[in-house]
Amino acid sequence: MKLQIIPTELLSSYKAAIDESALSAAFNALVDADLSTDGFSFYTSVASVYSSKIEGADIELDSYIKHKRFGIQFQPDYTRKIDDLYATYQFVKDAPFDRHTFAEAHKLLTRHILPVKSQGKFRNQNMFVTTPDGRIEYVAASPFIVPTEMEKLYADITTLQDAPLTISEVFFFASMIHLVFVKVHPGQMETGGVRGSWRSGF
Repeated sequence: MKLQIIPTELLSSYKAAIDESALSAAFNALVDADLSTDGFSFYTSVASVYSSKIEGADIELDSYIKHKRFGIQFQPDYTRKIDDLYATYQFVKDAPFDRHTFAEAHKLLTRHILPVKSQGKFRNQNMFVTTPDGRIEYVAASPFIVPTEMEKLYADITTLQDAPLTISEVFFFASMIHLVFVKVHPGQMETGGVRGSWRSGF
């Protein structure tokens, strides 16, 4: 299997360290939380809250569950960006993989972060992440090569979707897709400032 941008050098070492049967059994044993309902996913709420907290959101899981599961109202600024992430997770869960899905997911994700003209668009500026003391920690792909790099990623994901992968290979390539996606960091930043974020830099 020939891929254009997703690295495969570590696949053999990874597979040698993984117990395929144990991984499959653990995955098949996963069940939804008792708190979930047809209209509410506990684990999607957990993912939304803690992903947002990584980006600096000041929200607690207990408060968000009360808001999402039981309809408790808070100030809009407290919940709406997490609501956007929750809605994005729900959307991509069942959406087909294509460029339109990527663009629509970014629009949902950045509804309360970016101006409309920047939603669903590739970034046209440099993106770098800094440490709290102002040191540059990471520089993403140049905006001039983002479209080309994303075409490679689209092609690789399509190739992988058509391949007969084992469960350990699915986990490996899911991780690599995430790594490449974050390294390219195709989406517009929140403000044009120095620190990119996963949420605004989809």
